[in-house]
Amino acid sequence: MYETVLFEVSDSVARLTLNRPNKLNSFNEKMISELRHALKEARKSAEIRAILLTGAGRAFCAGQDLASVDEQADHGEMLRQYYNPLIEEIVSCEKPVIAAVNGVAAGAGFSLALAADFRIVSEKASFIQAFIHVGLVPDSGSTYFLPRLVGNAKALELMTLGEKIHADEAKELGIATKLISIDQWDEEIHSFAKRAAMIPTKAFALMKQNLQQSWELSLSALLEKEAFAQRVAGLTADHKEGVQAFLEKRKPDFQGK
Repeated sequence: MYETVLFEVSDSVARLTLNRPNKLNSFNEKMISELRHALKEARKSAEIRAILLTGAGRAFCAGQDLASVDEQADHGEMLRQYYNPLIEEIVSCEKPVIAAVNGVAAGAGFSLALAADFRIVSEKASFIQAFIHVGLVPDSGSTYFLPRLVGNAKALELMTLGEKIHADEAKELGIATKLISIDQWDEEIHSFAKRAAMIPTKAFALMKQNLQQSWELSLSALLEKEAFAQRVAGLTADHKEGVQAFLEKRKPDFQGK
């Protein structure tokens, strides 16, 4: 179906694997376009309730493949045409998106991981804001996501110095949701994604939207957003199932409806 992205579905989880291992899964135009298309397909499928992003081989994503960029290229236009729509596709997704960072996540690859809702990180993984090393500024949402996770001062430090962040430091900074050992990698990332696929989907989507808007809204406006979202969530079948399961002292079986 795709040349640069593997698309697999199991247990209501779509596993999208960046598949340019000989290039450390660095982005070219084809891979960006194919990943965005795959995300759209996963969003539309009623069978899929969570999306797992990872990389083939020893890297998650090394950012832009600089060898594929013309020296006269308009980097801003490249962002507008390719990267920005990809990031917005992830952020607007109403299903949980998990970045399973198996190796280095550099530049736009770091941004890709930051755009996800969760970052499950291998003990061998690392992150680097590599833009400064080629005289560029962080893009693909890094200046939006990173300070919200680590604070402005730390974000500026990481972006300006461009030093490698190892997995344990990523966990301490709040970038990594969970660290996983190499020998448990496949089992643990699928288990986490399967768990995410079992949560009440509509409630998750509303929660995600409210959190995104909470940085810009006043308290009064956000309280109204919460009231509206709670009304919508309260009408779902998953809410009814959750209440019934609580009363019957059993684990709820949410269906995403």
